[in-house]
Amino acid sequence: MVDIPHGNAPLLAAEKIEKWYGKVHALRGIDVKIYPGEALALIGDNGAGKSTFAKIVAGVEQKTSGRLLWKGKEIDISSIKQARNLGIETVYQEQALCPQLTALQNIFLGRTKTKFGVLGILDNKKMATAARKVLDELGLGVGVNQEVRFCSGGEQQGVAVARALLFKANLVILDEPTRALSTKGVERILQFIRSMKNEGIAVILISHVFPQIFPITDRFMLMSRGQIIAERRKEETSPEDLSRMIIEKTT
Repeated sequence: MVDIPHGNAPLLAAEKIEKWYGKVHALRGIDVKIYPGEALALIGDNGAGKSTFAKIVAGVEQKTSGRLLWKGKEIDISSIKQARNLGIETVYQEQALCPQLTALQNIFLGRTKTKFGVLGILDNKKMATAARKVLDELGLGVGVNQEVRFCSGGEQQGVAVARALLFKANLVILDEPTRALSTKGVERILQFIRSMKNEGIAVILISHVFPQIFPITDRFMLMSRGQIIAERRKEETSPEDLSRMIIEKTT
């Protein structure tokens, strides 16, 4: 594995992670470390195990064996709620947004703020102010009361990222963040990732189109058939080298 010259301890460490679905061996001894403010890309073909590993970290799936350590302490992430309590947010390629709801409602979905701590009395003014602030920080011209079905693909990704920033995520997982986006939308996503890194947020990127995310990625891990088969730091490689590596090592 590549030696990462960080003075601080990893935010998340995965050790010997195995995942079985019946007789299907989906993950085989996965070792991953990610540090605050770092962007790590998991790349590889369909079925490589990228999304399976991300779902285990996000609390969607449960590992069969192995260890997860969060800030040096061993943990079991048994649910999405537990992952969120740790500060792990996931933005799926489907964005997991409710198109009929507004940007404000999507950002606070499941986390609404109430007045005086009274259940059922929403503090809409406080939520709107907080949502507007984080949307402005991301450079999004989306109105807080605008239904997300009327937003572009890049703007919808931005609303999902805004949710992660507002609730002070420590780790954000982006599943195919540039999929089906225009050139402008891709650049906006790259800027979102830069913003998160500047905030000290760690980012795991899952991507088939890694040349698009190359400018903001610090490390690349190539996965194939449930294993990590190669790892490169950005300064050690190029999009062309990574493409060649995928062809050579996965065929």
